[in-house]
Amino acid sequence: MKKLYIAGPEVFLPNAREQMDRKAALVRHYGFEPVCPGDLDIPQQKTRKAFGLAISRVNEGMMNDADGIIANLTPFRGEWADVGTVFELGYMCASGKMVAAYSNAAEDHYQRLLRYYDNEITEGADGYKRGPDGLSLEDFDMADNLMLDGGVERRGGIVATHNAARDELYTDLTAFEACLKHLAEQRDNKDQGRRPEDLDASNDD
Repeated sequence: MKKLYIAGPEVFLPNAREQMDRKAALVRHYGFEPVCPGDLDIPQQKTRKAFGLAISRVNEGMMNDADGIIANLTPFRGEWADVGTVFELGYMCASGKMVAAYSNAAEDHYQRLLRYYDNEITEGADGYKRGPDGLSLEDFDMADNLMLDGGVERRGGIVATHNAARDELYTDLTAFEACLKHLAEQRDNKDQGRRPEDLDASNDD
């Protein structure tokens, strides 16, 4: 049974264990084994930094042991995805694992940039849109930074988005389940010896 590492800022929620258990149950429903941060007890260390390094080491070990990842890129503590989750997604992309990601914010990256700059955007003679600080903006109809969407999609994954209710921003599992469905189909097609290009050809008929 293939293992999926479940990445996201849910680990910071007051009901983190409950939310991770809900995700784990769905993962099992689709025939995967869930691998969740926090599943393993980590002994206390002499310093806070040493404890943080121990957590990082354990999480990397769990990712090494997993066959894929579903990363929650819902904006966290700002307009952008949780940076720890972004690292984990990049780590799994570089490791050649199955990857999928999702966001419970329907607004794309550019729309959130507009809000960040209070819509004070100008377009220069060079054609680039810029904020009042002179920095150029990404406008690619993507959920987050282009390297995240690009990294996932180039490896056959999806970045699913869903307009979740504000009070369910980190608990709504609609887009998470869409990722599971995609990875399950990817797994099943691989087991049957079907290649992605074969699927594209059949869809064109």
